[in-house]
Amino acid sequence: MARAIRIHETGGPEVMQLEDIELEAPGPGMVTVRNEAIGLNFIDTYHRSGLYPLPLPTGIGLEGAGVVEAVGEGADLAVGDRVVYFAAGFGAYAEALNLPAARLVKVPDDVELETAAALALKGATTEYLLQRTYPLQAGETCLYHAAAGGVGLIFGQWANSIGATLIGTVGSDEKTELARAHGYPHVINYRSENVVERVLEITGGAKLPVVYDGVGKDTFEISLDCLRPRGLMVSFGNASGSPPPLDLQTLTAKGSLFITRPSLVSYTADTDEMRQSMADVFAKLQSGAVKVEINQRYALADVQQAHRDLEARKTTGSTILMPKK
Repeated sequence: MARAIRIHETGGPEVMQLEDIELEAPGPGMVTVRNEAIGLNFIDTYHRSGLYPLPLPTGIGLEGAGVVEAVGEGADLAVGDRVVYFAAGFGAYAEALNLPAARLVKVPDDVELETAAALALKGATTEYLLQRTYPLQAGETCLYHAAAGGVGLIFGQWANSIGATLIGTVGSDEKTELARAHGYPHVINYRSENVVERVLEITGGAKLPVVYDGVGKDTFEISLDCLRPRGLMVSFGNASGSPPPLDLQTLTAKGSLFITRPSLVSYTADTDEMRQSMADVFAKLQSGAVKVEINQRYALADVQQAHRDLEARKTTGSTILMPKK
């Protein structure tokens, strides 16, 4: 028996309920993981609300870290192994769950499990955005929206470590200093400043080769207007809602722009790629180039409030749920 958050219908935070579930012995290729910490991510709110539909009823949550406590036949892990996961299926909001061993990553001995749970999904997102979606180079300047968010703080440190110049946007003046402390020398409050004008001031009149936009509706048009001809718009989230439909002629008019809508699922579907991504993430952490700040901790039972705070933009950095509280 284990406690887990389940949803039987989509909607607001109130649809998430803490339930007792029967946890069967792990089958072939599966292991049971006892969670020590669970990552909270904005994509979880999309699954809860129905924006990204899941078959119901269902567990929720993608990311966690814990200890293997039972091993099914053929699984290449052992009882006691410390593991993290972020692309192994749904149901991370739980005290324990069964997962495919092939989709788990061992956590290095010098990395705390709380850190791994706070870092894995956001770190892997950062990795694919700046190493594979658009391979950002030293000396290039990019724009990143929501610079004080969980992914944004990791992105800023990583991109800064390779010698890129970052312009970040935030939604409040309070988040400006936080972004600056995490690799963004230039920070713009997109609610009170004209982002396009400020970008041109910062760059001396030059537009940008790439914009990374996880905000969506509120920043979409701004992002396109910041791109140079043949620049790339990376639209990877909808924190403010989905952008309006795009007329492809707009891309022509603004300079033969490119646009992509990547997802972590696509970039980590191959297990070898997924594990290499996490190897790169852990290497950045261990080198000191990236530090993880867990600024909020909630008991698993308080997950409704955690979602309310996340959607109200009250959180900064990483947030974890604690199954033992």
